[in-house]
Amino acid sequence: MRHRLKDVAERAGVSVKTVSNVVNGHVHVRPDTRARVEEAIAELNYRPNLSARHLRKGRTGVIALAVPKLDVPYVAELARHVVTAAAERGWTVLIDQTGGRREQERVVAAGITDHLIDGLILSPTALTAEDLAGLDGIPTVLLGERIAHGPADRVVIDNVAAAREITSHLIQLGRRRIAAVGAQPTDEGASARLRLAGYRDALRAAGLDYDQALVASAPAWHRADGAAAMSGLLTSGVRPDAVFCFNDTLALGALRALHEAGVRVPEDVAVVGFDDIEDGRFAIPTLSTVAPDKERIARLAVQLLADRLDGDRTVPARELSAPYRLQLRESTRTR
Repeated sequence: MRHRLKDVAERAGVSVKTVSNVVNGHVHVRPDTRARVEEAIAELNYRPNLSARHLRKGRTGVIALAVPKLDVPYVAELARHVVTAAAERGWTVLIDQTGGRREQERVVAAGITDHLIDGLILSPTALTAEDLAGLDGIPTVLLGERIAHGPADRVVIDNVAAAREITSHLIQLGRRRIAAVGAQPTDEGASARLRLAGYRDALRAAGLDYDQALVASAPAWHRADGAAAMSGLLTSGVRPDAVFCFNDTLALGALRALHEAGVRVPEDVAVVGFDDIEDGRFAIPTLSTVAPDKERIARLAVQLLADRLDGDRTVPARELSAPYRLQLRESTRTR
């Protein structure tokens, strides 16, 4: 039997309005009254009717998370945190895959289907600020570096600083021929450009020359791309003594290529990645990496979306930065 608000009110000896105030977190309820209501809620195992609540607010209680690809480990781990943060607000998350295609990103930014979702958390690859400005869409929060200073709220990490720090770590180990794997010269490669900039900053600060021959492109950031790029570097004769891969899946591919070539990690070549995905903690050797605070990214995105849904939607877009740390493991330890 599903109990109603009225049943809780009768059990606690208060009005239905008082129970509603407690359930909705209103502060103007006496502590002893709140305690009685909460006790009645627990005794009756009362669960609020979220559908009715959303209906009264003109909402569906559903938000969307749109990402380029679902089979990317970083995306999967981030999505889990978004679902958890949204559930704490009584929201359901619809997850969509855009394939990184501009037209599909425009569809989700426009709201997918009228009245289907209340808001959107979007990780764009091809969408532009002009695309967003031209849409009369739903409240939207962007993830990542693709659209800076655009019309929507955004959550980022400092990719330049993070790349500079992880490259500096390799330099501090005494490595001098540090390769970079994951360069993307296309318009969609915003993260790649920032991480390459941080890599170059670290070299410059250490008085090391930037060598284009040590920079390997990767059309996508998958394991196979990392393996191919690493194999290409080894056969080209440049012989790096360290490799900064622009994400962990590239690094996993690079580790495989180094193993097949008989190159020892980290004795001959130190390897670092970016993202701190779970697979890197079980690689042989375990992978040193930049660890963005994925839970914090998710919570900031959900909070920004809630602020738009419940507050003034006309205020200027905000950009929030989530923290990161270096997670150093066996792939850069020589002892």
